Parts: sequence; C-alpha cells; structure tokens
Amino acid sequence: MKPVKVGICGLGTVGGGTFNVLKRNAEEIARRAGRGIEVAQIATRHPNSKCDTGSTPITADIFDIVNNPEIDIVVELIGGYTVAKELVLKAIENGKHVITANKALIAVHGNEIFAKAREKGVIVAFEASVAGGIPVIKAIREGLAGNRINWLAGIINGTGNFILTEMREKGRTFEDVLKEAQELGYAEADPTFDVEGIDAAHKLTILASIAFGIPLQFDKAYTEGIARLTTADVNYAEALGYRIKHLGVARRTEAGIELRVHPTLIPADRLIANVNGVMNAVMVNGDAVGSTLYYGAGAGMEPTASAVVADVVDVTRALTTDPNNRVPHLAFQPDSLSDHPILPITACESAYYLRIQAKDHPGVLAQVATILSERGINIESIMQKEAEVQDGLVPVILVTHRVVEQRIDDAIAALERLDDVVDKVVRIRVEQLN
Repeated sequence: MKPVKVGICGLGTVGGGTFNVLKRNAEEIARRAGRGIEVAQIATRHPNSKCDTGSTPITADIFDIVNNPEIDIVVELIGGYTVAKELVLKAIENGKHVITANKALIAVHGNEIFAKAREKGVIVAFEASVAGGIPVIKAIREGLAGNRINWLAGIINGTGNFILTEMREKGRTFEDVLKEAQELGYAEADPTFDVEGIDAAHKLTILASIAFGIPLQFDKAYTEGIARLTTADVNYAEALGYRIKHLGVARRTEAGIELRVHPTLIPADRLIANVNGVMNAVMVNGDAVGSTLYYGAGAGMEPTASAVVADVVDVTRALTTDPNNRVPHLAFQPDSLSDHPILPITACESAYYLRIQAKDHPGVLAQVATILSERGINIESIMQKEAEVQDGLVPVILVTHRVVEQRIDDAIAALERLDDVVDKVVRIRVEQLN
C-alpha cells in the first residue's frame, strides 16, 4: 500500500523529536498503522543538531508544506496563535489532515478550526496539546466514553510544579526557584504563561470541552498564578496535612461548569499531591469508573513526540473511513454540544485556607469566628502560631468547609476591615479530590 506522506512544520524540540521517533520506529509504526509513514518534507529556518534529516527535503517556508500536493498529513509544531492558525486553516482548505501540539491555538481558535475541518472532511488531531506524552485526551474521549464525567483536576504545567516542589522540599523562595527554572530551560525568559496559569488554562479548556461536551471557552476560564505564594504558606499547608499544587479544576454542577486554575491545597496522601518536579498528572472522575489518574512527562522532546506520532498513526488508520463516522474532535457529536454555562469564580464552591496576620490581642479569634459564622462559613481546623509572634503580630491559619466563593470574598473583606488584622488575608482554595 502507498505510504502516507507527512510534512513537519517546525523542527524545534518537539518537531525534532517527532522526526526522530518516526524514523527510529518506522517499522513498528507501520505495523500498527497498516502502511508505511514517510516524512516527505520539513519546514524549518533553523537546523536541529539532534536530528539527522538525511535527504529529506527541507524548506524555509512553512506554507510550502500545506501547498505540497504529495503531503497527506501536516504536523504543525511552530506554536503561537497567528501564523499557526493561518497555516492550519490553509492546510484544511487544501484537504489535508492536521496534527498539532499547539494548546493555545486549539483553546482559543479550536471551534473555528474544527468547524472548517468538518466542512472539508478532514481530521485535526491534538493529543500532544495537553500533558505532553500522557494520552489523556484519548483516555477521556474514547476510553471513558461510557461515563458521565463529574470532574477532572490536573497538574498540567511542569514549570509551576517544579517551582512548588522546590519550595516545599528545600524551603526556597519563589523568585529563587524561578531563576533556576529559567536557567534549566523549564521556564521561558518571560515566564508569565507558566506561573500565572495561562498555559494550564489553555489545556484545562481543552480537557473540559472533551469531558463535558461543551464548546471551547478559554476566555471564561479563571486563572490565578503562584507568584504570591510564600514558603510560610507551603509549610503551614504541610503542617495541616496538605500540599500546595498549581491545579486546573473543571467540575460539572447543576448550575454550570467550573473552569479554574489556581494554587490549591490537596491532602498529602492523595497520589496527585505526590507528583513532583516537572511531571504532570490528571485525575478524572466518572460515574461508572470512579477516579482514574494519568501520570507522566508533560513536556520534552520525545515524550511530546510520542503523542504527536500516536496522532499520526490514528489519522493514518482513519484516512479511508467515512468522515461522519470518525471520533468527534471534542468527543461529542458537534450538533450535541451542550450550552451549559461556565460559572464565574464567585459562583464556584470550594473549601479555603486563610492566613490572617493579626495583632496579638485577646479576642481576635472570636472576632474571626463571628465574621465567618455570620456568613455561614464553618471552620474545619485552626492554628494560631503563638511561637511566631513578631512585632506584636501573630499568624492565624484556618481551613474552612466547602462554601460558595462569594461568601469567602465577603468574609475576607470584613476581616480586612478589623483593626486587629494587618495586611491582606491570604486565601488558597482547598480540594479533597475524593
């Protein structure tokens, strides 16, 4: 049978890994796909010293790939929103199948891209866009197709997880670890997407759409970063039996879908709380299967290439199938997507860790308890660190039961108006994940 011809756009870390895996495992891949898969052309402006491209034709113009009549599958690995979108839409217009690792492109423009792909009868595959080499999209879309997904929660940014791991294990400051992460290549020179939760929100948007059958709605995701976390809060969380992770949470409720990324206290005995360094993990809870955990490398040359090549194999297998009988891009049939709304963060429900810097006066705890009680907020545990009194101030740490966020907002505003409370109240959400 005639081999399937692939064009790779971008020969950076992931593009180089994809080429290497396709070349090294060509025989095994052909046995799985049912026919040979050949890289017919590469578009790159910079050679990759980790790739021996041999006689493979190379062009500096990525649009040569999508306009090449011999190419069956276009692999987009250039990143970004603008040129990548133009490239992908042109490939679709030319009747070519597309594979991408570009989470930002899918999260922001996926609805438009998928609609165009359906019109042209081609596939857009994007397993590598979330959690690197972990096949979590396929697991939710196909492996858990018999389930009503209740919630999912994930550590889906390795940079943030590395920073929090170092802060907990070595007592280092955020700024210190971030600098090392940049030196190691885990974080960009501008680390905003990683440490402010934007990268994780792109990925969570994709996972939520597949889990709940809703359109992609990145603009409605709540994001909160980790730059304001202190080693003190990391240590207090540990003393309370929790660990802090930068977590993406998507939950189905009767009122709507929660879609949020933020620092989160998780009980230290949960498996996901023990995912450290740059590793990723996603928990998915379904009504039939219960809770499942997907763990592995969330980035890197060959882990991400593993997901890209898996998509190449899947698309190759589906080339001759009826487009109407293929697995839908977002798991649910396009005309069956739900209009269940995305909830604002004030309507989401969680438990909360609060750290209050208070004057060391009698009656402060009573005032705090009264303010919380008046708003229907129950306290699960409380610590007053008398041994840490400094300049007449004492940290008061408490964990609440689950409550709608608007009540916590009101309580924090009231607490900060107290004469005996100094500075802003630190608030971190708590998830049990059970």
